[in-house]
Amino acid sequence: MMQADLTVILPEIVLAVYAMLALIGAVYSSRDDLAPALVWLTTAVMAGLAVWIATGTGGTRIAFGGMFIDDGFARFSKVAILVSAAVVLVMSQDYMSRRGILRFEYPILVALTSVGMMVMVSAGDLMSLYMGLELHSLALYVVAALRRDNVKSTEAGLKYFVLGALSSGLLLYGASLVYGYAGTTVFAGIVQTVSQDDLSLGLLFGLVFLISGIAFKVSAVPFHMWTPDVYEGSPTPVTAFFATAPKLAAMAMLARILYDAFGGISGDWGQVLALLSLLSMFLGAVAGIAQRDIKRLMAYSSIAHMGYALMGLAAGTEFGVQAMLIYMAIYITMNVGTFAFILMMERDGRPVTDIRALNLYARREPGKALAMLILLFSLAGVPPMLGFFGKFYVLRAAYEGGLIWLAVAGVIASVIGAFYYIRIVYYMYFGDEGEELDTRSSPALWGALMACAAAMILGIVNMFGVEAAAAAAAATLVN
Repeated sequence: MMQADLTVILPEIVLAVYAMLALIGAVYSSRDDLAPALVWLTTAVMAGLAVWIATGTGGTRIAFGGMFIDDGFARFSKVAILVSAAVVLVMSQDYMSRRGILRFEYPILVALTSVGMMVMVSAGDLMSLYMGLELHSLALYVVAALRRDNVKSTEAGLKYFVLGALSSGLLLYGASLVYGYAGTTVFAGIVQTVSQDDLSLGLLFGLVFLISGIAFKVSAVPFHMWTPDVYEGSPTPVTAFFATAPKLAAMAMLARILYDAFGGISGDWGQVLALLSLLSMFLGAVAGIAQRDIKRLMAYSSIAHMGYALMGLAAGTEFGVQAMLIYMAIYITMNVGTFAFILMMERDGRPVTDIRALNLYARREPGKALAMLILLFSLAGVPPMLGFFGKFYVLRAAYEGGLIWLAVAGVIASVIGAFYYIRIVYYMYFGDEGEELDTRSSPALWGALMACAAAMILGIVNMFGVEAAAAAAAATLVN
């Protein structure tokens, strides 16, 4: 039995063992010039694992008495997590090397937090879920404060740690309530309890606390307060990582809990998610208007986009899960490209984050400006960019799930939020004369920007197969 269990969790074991061996090797060598090689090696390991998982055995496999579930939903999420983490690692190298902050710990911490995310999306028990969540979070606290001589970076790490500890407390309290009233921490056992007619009030309170703890991880209102400061204070490559893989992992973990453990009461938790979705969409859309720092603007953009993803889950249907997965895949691609552009915003070799620095950028860099325009229009949901179809899916899921009012609110919030995306386009093409930005860009950043922009156009044909893969993944979770 133990050997069969280890076979199910083998990708996580491989990545964890790699991270530990890399850490031992780097510590004993005591050389930070190993960091670039570690970045490439970690990227190769993650890419290899993504291919392994994507082409591996199908079906659903359960390990450790139901604590770990390997199904289509988990595999879809893991592939997206590993690919996005690998791409962000490659994007990070040149930026961090030139500023002397590329240490060997960085790729190792990214590998460890990826292990945590992989466990999160496969958790079938509240204990394994919390173990994955904490492994994921502890590594993120460190990378947020990676630039130790910078006050903002240190502040970002401290804020993220303190508020993250609060969210962990909420989640643990909810887990203890669920265990007390259900008598088990295994999702398969919990769902049998909550499907009964005499559902206890204690279980509902436990569910609310669980959702609150996870809402912190996805930056949903009113648990979003850490996001703007952490996005602004962290090194930009770390911010790019925050905005991609961890968001998908937290959203997938939330879907796993709701459908596997509380699937019988979707009408109850759907109301909570609908409220979180509504608040997140409007706060992200309205508060982002006042931002001039592009990293803070992307923080509020992230809050709004998580509101749209929550809309899909709030529908409580299989199509709603499919819509959420499609939306998150598109969202990650848009953010990778956008942050590749932000990493190239420099003047005299120093990073620039004021959006007004992009005045008439299109005259000097027409290609990069056009790529950024495509990504911004996609973030705003302007047709025919791929981002429009992502929003169409979640709006359709809400409509078919009986949440017509939420779908209408989503359209209104999308129109409001389009303002700050289009404002950046205005600066790039019609702004006032000012100091020019550097034209230097690394091949990795240029390639990521162009590839993501091209995906927003070419993906409208068949979404590169993501739609079918998301449908299959949703079916394994809900059925």
